[in-house]
Amino acid sequence: MKTIIRNYVMAAVMVITITPTILGQSQKLKEKDFSTTYKTVEVNELDIFYREAGDREKPTILLLHGYPTSSHMFRNLISDLSSEYHLIAPDYPGFGRSSQPSIDEFEYTFDNMANVIEAFLDKLNIDEYSIYIMDYGAPIGLRIASKYPEKVQSLIVQNGNAYEEGLSDFWIPLKKYWNNKTLENRKPLEEFNSFEGLKWQYVHGVQDVSKISPDNWNIDLQHLTREGNNDIQLAMFYDYRTNVPLYPKWQQYFRDHQPPTLIVWGKNDQIFPAEGAYPYKNDLNNVEMHLLNTGHFALEEKGAEIANYISKFLKKNKIR
Repeated sequence: MKTIIRNYVMAAVMVITITPTILGQSQKLKEKDFSTTYKTVEVNELDIFYREAGDREKPTILLLHGYPTSSHMFRNLISDLSSEYHLIAPDYPGFGRSSQPSIDEFEYTFDNMANVIEAFLDKLNIDEYSIYIMDYGAPIGLRIASKYPEKVQSLIVQNGNAYEEGLSDFWIPLKKYWNNKTLENRKPLEEFNSFEGLKWQYVHGVQDVSKISPDNWNIDLQHLTREGNNDIQLAMFYDYRTNVPLYPKWQQYFRDHQPPTLIVWGKNDQIFPAEGAYPYKNDLNNVEMHLLNTGHFALEEKGAEIANYISKFLKKNKIR
């Protein structure tokens, strides 16, 4: 009887001793596999900053940010999905923590931004991916997708335009600048880069302003207020006109290649209103749409919901 009790006690001690070790190893493994890393890589003689998380053996989601932000906009989504997918989010030149060459040294156009992201993917040996496109990320990502349709496993569209129906009254001053590039027409656009203009983009149309962190526009201001950045942003505003003539090409890409497409759209957005979401359904057969009761930066208020939609959609389409 004493032998049985002694053996039982020894076994219990071993469990107590080993369990913390196992838990510690498990925690280390979890952190190693899924925690976000912050890196910089040289691309076309530029330092491109990017966030990365997840196992590279799992399907990759390329996250392409909008104006006026950076990869920071994806910080929570990366955390939410990193146990299931490999996520990578670069900052464009002149945005976030990437290099900011002057407008005399670098051509700030959507063509050139797409070239940089294409070279970025090559540098990191990423050959197959889904693309999350939002705002500026749409014309950048769709340039790449239509050029390399065989590499794109799916599209995730969040307030990113590919149809003229999505160019609302908000775009009137921009169109005026496109048609007549004068200082008079440029001046009103500079307000978008101001503190008030940035904050409006984050809080307009949301359900609960108290849930939107002011860190968003304060972090954006850090790169927008760097010397020369105002001119960079205005150059991008002006070049946006080059995207509209490409809409038919991108729509043809949808029809020809039929990438599975998930639309998660903040329906209260005045910049890219919901009218721009519906036409995708005219050209895509495998499209799932969710109009969310929030604004332009839908991830700030509906991030967990969007992450859930992405996970279910990619699994449904056997992208795993």
